[in-house]
Formats: sequence, structure tokens, C-alpha cells
Amino acid sequence: MADVLYGVYGASGFGREVLPVAQDLLNIANVTSRLVFIDDGSVKGPVNGVDVYSYQEFVSQPEAHKRVVVAIADSGVRERIVERMTLDDVAEWDVIAANAVTLDNVNLGEGHLLCPFVTLTSNIIIGKSFHANIYSYVAHDCMIGDFVTFAPRVCCNGNVHIEDHAYIGTGAILKQGTPEKPLVIGRGAVVGMGAVVTKDVLPGQVVVGNPAKPLKK
Repeated sequence: MADVLYGVYGASGFGREVLPVAQDLLNIANVTSRLVFIDDGSVKGPVNGVDVYSYQEFVSQPEAHKRVVVAIADSGVRERIVERMTLDDVAEWDVIAANAVTLDNVNLGEGHLLCPFVTLTSNIIIGKSFHANIYSYVAHDCMIGDFVTFAPRVCCNGNVHIEDHAYIGTGAILKQGTPEKPLVIGRGAVVGMGAVVTKDVLPGQVVVGNPAKPLKK
């Protein structure tokens, strides 16, 4: 598939972590197409042996088809990039680490990124452009919206509903809900690192601590 150009959008810290996962994915599939970084900031290439293009340089390359994984943690930025890609007929690229585990009846939206040691168990519905960083897991009967971000080691137990654009910080634990009353993390909510969430989090709310409580400004 030499007529396909693959890109990792973001050449800073997280993008450099995603790069070897993406390279491994192509190697396993025996794909010889080019893989490059895309970065519209001050990063100049090559980075870790890979060329860096601006977005406009990327879309102007000669390959007929282009596929990109967006390695940007900020969900709002991620959404704007995906909208721009759609207009330019650049496809989202699903990247899953070789040792990530997906079990039974897991429905993943396009543009997902599952880093090493991520586990998704059973009967899970996940929207588009989901990020799960290393050692995170999602247990049974969870529903996750679009552009949701898990930092490393997030523990999302069963019967949890997470709405669009929520951010779950490193080491956070989301208590298991029930089929009758799932635990709900509202749209755009932020769960701080190490927080233990035992109650619903309102849309846009920031919670921290154990047990998690709203952050006082």
C-alpha cells in the first residue's frame, strides 16, 4: 500500500510515545508505506528518525490516500483537527498496541488510540477519537462518548457512562455503577489525577481527591 501516507499528528511528548506503536502496527501488517509526524508548531524534523511536516505539507504529498492518528490529548484541539481532516479527505487511523486487549462485544468509534497494556473487557460502547493511555482499562457495560481522553492507569469499572470531551487524569478510579444507576461523568468534566470517583460528576465540573469532590476556585 505504497500509495498511502500515514501520519502521527503531534511530534511532542505523547506523539513520540505513539510513534513506535504506529510503526509496530504497520510492521505487523507488512505495510511499507511512509510514516511521518505532522506538527504545526515549532518542532522541526526529523524527530526520532521520522520526518516532520506541517499539516499543509502533509496533505500536499504525492500519495493518493492519507491516514492520520491524532496524538493530541486536548479533546477540543483533537476535534478541530479531525474536522479539518474530514474536509481534506484525510482518513482517521485507528492505532491499537499489539499487547492491548479487547475482549467481547466492544464497539469502538473511528480514530481510537489504544496504547500499550490497555484492556477493554466486554459489552462496551465507545465513541470516536477515544484515547486510552498506557495501563488504562474499561470494564463491562460502560458507555463512553466522543473525544474522551484517559491518561495513564485510569481504572474505569463497570456500568460507567462518560460523556463527550471528558478528561480522566492519571491513576483515577471510577467506582462501579449498576445497570439501574450507572456512574455518570458529564460532558467536558475533568477528573484529577489519583481521584477516586464515587458519585456522578456534573458536566464541566473538575473533581479531585479521595473521595473526589468539586475543586474549589
